[in-house]
Amino acid sequence: AAVGPSVVGITNKAVARDFFNNPVESQGVGSGVIFKNDGGKSYIVTNNHVVDGASELIVSLSDGRSLPGKLVGADALTDLAVVQVDDGNLPTADFGDSDATVVGESVIAIGNPMGLEFQGSVTSGVVSALNRTLGDGDARIKLVQTDAAINPGNSGGALVNMDGKVIGINSAKIVANGVEGIGLAIPSNAVQSVISAIMEKGYVPRPYLGVSIFDQQSAARYGYQLNLKKGVYLFQVVPGGPASKAGLHKGDVITAIDGDEIKGVSDLRAKIAEHSVGDKIELTVQRGNQERKASLTLEEMPQDNR
Repeated sequence: AAVGPSVVGITNKAVARDFFNNPVESQGVGSGVIFKNDGGKSYIVTNNHVVDGASELIVSLSDGRSLPGKLVGADALTDLAVVQVDDGNLPTADFGDSDATVVGESVIAIGNPMGLEFQGSVTSGVVSALNRTLGDGDARIKLVQTDAAINPGNSGGALVNMDGKVIGINSAKIVANGVEGIGLAIPSNAVQSVISAIMEKGYVPRPYLGVSIFDQQSAARYGYQLNLKKGVYLFQVVPGGPASKAGLHKGDVITAIDGDEIKGVSDLRAKIAEHSVGDKIELTVQRGNQERKASLTLEEMPQDNR
């Protein structure tokens, strides 16, 4: 009752080209959650993959109306996006504190599995696990795992606790033979920081070092032999970037940040992701047989690096 009216359907109309280069319109459906009314507009959080490549967005409200949607901004890394519609007087959902979520807690997922014929479907389950990562471990965001049924059209819908608070935005379902009941959601605390950045700038500013790096494993994937027990090897330093300004060179090895040992690429990425643009960090750098310290101010990653 608290959250259902704020869950919407989002239809993504995209234009693709067929074999003969003729335009062909494709259509996909996902879900979204209204979180704010302001200045005659209502704002909806959804997944980036729900709105990606859209030539037109149509937002289907729980009261039966459909409104054109406009993309405010998106963040592919966290799979989040914000869409606005011209209304400003729609039911909104409240975010809960995802850090207070515990394994075993009852939750419900609200969304549009299989498209708008099943709009506003509710499935129930429990929080199965916290701090899950998908992929190669470089993900910068920890996910909430649930056994509430999450089907393709549920993407962008709400994961709600028994207090009627949104504790996650449903993002992905592990689809594999014999796998049932593994749904994943982006925790609400991460969602709120990402959408506030999107509302302010249209994108999420992220800190960067201005280097290209290898560790032993990633070097091997590209066919390089790298004799490195720990740390990351700099094979490129962006001229004028933060690392360049701190005096780092190609061939240097970063072994620690702020005194914390860096074992490989994922360690370094996780450490940088903990910081904000403008933060100062101290690097421990190995150059040949010499170890030195370098102080560095993190700058905003250029948009074309994203």
